[in-house]
Amino acid sequence: MTPEVSSAMSALHEAALAAAQAADIAPGLLQLIKIRASQINGCSLSLDRHTQDARAMGEGEQRIRELRAWRNSKLFTSGERAALSLTEAITLVFAGQVPNEVYAEAARQFEETQLAALIWAATVINAHNRIAITTRLEGSGAPPDADARGAASGGSRSMWWTSARMANQDLPA
Repeated sequence: MTPEVSSAMSALHEAALAAAQAADIAPGLLQLIKIRASQINGCSLSLDRHTQDARAMGEGEQRIRELRAWRNSKLFTSGERAALSLTEAITLVFAGQVPNEVYAEAARQFEETQLAALIWAATVINAHNRIAITTRLEGSGAPPDADARGAASGGSRSMWWTSARMANQDLPA
């Protein structure tokens, strides 16, 4: 990763957060989106971080536990369900397009600026998950021996450092 790209990713992250705030997207909903995408992607680093953030914002343990099975839970509102469905479709876009009915339901539940902010939130967390896992960021869910393979093949601290910076982690001195 180059520092310029990492800086651009950080700026995109901040812009997506600002758009969500301007569109009055509840911070708790953003955390649910980040947790759900991270569950699908298998990014344990993001799962840990955003689950802690959700708890700190007052999200209940039962809702966090049932998030993986939100379709079968009565704990989520119709708006949350539409946002989670859209997040899943964006996260799994490799399996096909975002289905028309998923997009239409999200568009019924949210105003245009809110819908755009939700799309950016899901897109950004997916990018963060993929970078964390690909660069073997500690705790990301990369294979246990990935760090050893990276070091053996000449992996550098600078790649880790810029990836950690993107994830807003504390960095070693």
